Amino acid sequence: MRPVSAPAAGRLRPGGSSRRVIHTMIGSVVAACTFSNVSAVNVSQRAASPSPASENTAYEKSGPEKSPSSPPGSRLRVSGRPASLALSVAVASAAVLPALAAGPAAALPRDDKPSPSATPGTPGKPANDPPPADMSKVGGDQLGQAGTQVRLGPGAPVLPKDVTGRSWIVADAESGQVLASHNAHWRLPPASTLKMLFADTVLPKFPRDQQHTVTPAELAGMGPGSSLVGVKPNLSYSVHDLWLGVFLRSGNDAVHVLASMNGGVPKTVQDMQAQADELQALDTRVVSPDGYDMPGQVSSAYDLTLFARSGLQNKDFREYCSTATAKFPGAEGKDKKRETLEIQNTNRLLTGDFGLTPYKGIAGVKNGNTTNAGSTFTGVAERDGKVLLVTVMNPASGEGQAVYKEAARLLDWGFAANGKVTPVGELVPPKSATAGTGTGTGSGNAQGGAKNRTGQASPAKGESGGMGVALGVAGGALALVGGAIFLLNRRWPIRKR
Repeated sequence: MRPVSAPAAGRLRPGGSSRRVIHTMIGSVVAACTFSNVSAVNVSQRAASPSPASENTAYEKSGPEKSPSSPPGSRLRVSGRPASLALSVAVASAAVLPALAAGPAAALPRDDKPSPSATPGTPGKPANDPPPADMSKVGGDQLGQAGTQVRLGPGAPVLPKDVTGRSWIVADAESGQVLASHNAHWRLPPASTLKMLFADTVLPKFPRDQQHTVTPAELAGMGPGSSLVGVKPNLSYSVHDLWLGVFLRSGNDAVHVLASMNGGVPKTVQDMQAQADELQALDTRVVSPDGYDMPGQVSSAYDLTLFARSGLQNKDFREYCSTATAKFPGAEGKDKKRETLEIQNTNRLLTGDFGLTPYKGIAGVKNGNTTNAGSTFTGVAERDGKVLLVTVMNPASGEGQAVYKEAARLLDWGFAANGKVTPVGELVPPKSATAGTGTGTGSGNAQGGAKNRTGQASPAKGESGGMGVALGVAGGALALVGGAIFLLNRRWPIRKR
């Protein structure tokens, strides 16, 4: 099944022989989010020169709910809880995709918020507990410090004050330089953003046109309230279909099927842990392949950014994470014909939603939301030739769609601050890019971060070589154009994936 294109000003053209065009934006060209040029608090300003300013397996459809802010049919009630991820898209008809409201494939990701009295991952503790004093220093000493880290140079805009994420990071995707961060190595529940590591680990193993017939056992063991794309037992799906389910609908059912193809959930968890270690993502402990809340499962804004940067080396990863809508095979009718459902990406900076405009230049990567993790998001965007990665974990703000709005503010700041700040650290290359090649010059102390690991896994042989990506903005959308090369880290050896 091929992704469905919607009218857009920009296009994504994967490299290689296939030249399928994937529209990454929907509707007309949108304006960039407004940059907030306001004061930041607890900012480390160590500029070399003076600065002017310092995420029930049974889903039931109970009928459409109407609300003042959503059209009929835009919401479903899941196991007695209203799902708050409205399915909307700024298409010409300005209507909700009807197929999503018609059956189990429309089951939406749970969108719980942590209670005010509970800290993510550690119920019972006060919500205002501070970050640990002893955090990893992978990528540089300053990244291991608590609080906001930035070095403003002359003419640099100050950080937006309305950013409340417990942990966040803004980095240059090409050079790996970290422009600013806040508790970058704080180990927190990651929610479905951990699916980036799952994809980076498993996606290269199976050809996209491979067909697989799902067994009931492969859909067993998912946690209550899991987000689903609607995979059915005893029916066949292509690997391409399953990855669309993972990226667009954050489908834990699709994750479990792919994990079964990979040898099972325990093996996949082990493989993911090994890949995290290969990437020097030492804050991460993997317990479930789908990011579902599990005791001890943690990551950090720094590590999630490493996963995105590594995954973006793979053109299929880039295609899936930037696809706005797609066709997904549904149930089999009495005539043995499969129905087709339309699914939409839940990344709201990509597709937009009520009150939220798609971000200019956005091309993924992954969002998440669970009870313990709150909202998490990692995104990549380009503007005027500059490509930035941003991760925000668990905003404390009561603002609607806070994780997206805060990510947009940080992206705006990063683009405006280009060339005007001194980096506070770097995204380190994988171990395989530095061992014996002489190409890596990462200044981070990877061994220093190892002490913060619980349950170390053996490193895997690297599949994460160099990154060949063409990133360009065309009418407000980020395009990946086959043929042109944009190295997200020029120090890495170039490998085809």
